[in-house]
Amino acid sequence: MRYIRSFALFWWDFIVGDDYRVALSVVVLLSATAVLSHAGVALWWLVPIGVVLTLAVSVFSVARRSGQRSSP
Repeated sequence: MRYIRSFALFWWDFIVGDDYRVALSVVVLLSATAVLSHAGVALWWLVPIGVVLTLAVSVFSVARRSGQRSSP
């Protein structure tokens, strides 16, 4: 049982990592694309654009927080 728990924790740490919001947004983007694709709407470009926007928001958020701490 310990090996199963360790395996699950490894994948949780690998996928979620430091920011759960990035992992959650990727899951939402993939789910929305799958649902809309099943409905006949071609939105293949939604995932790449969404990932780039998510990454930008995450980087700017971390940069803003670290910039506030270093200021006297």
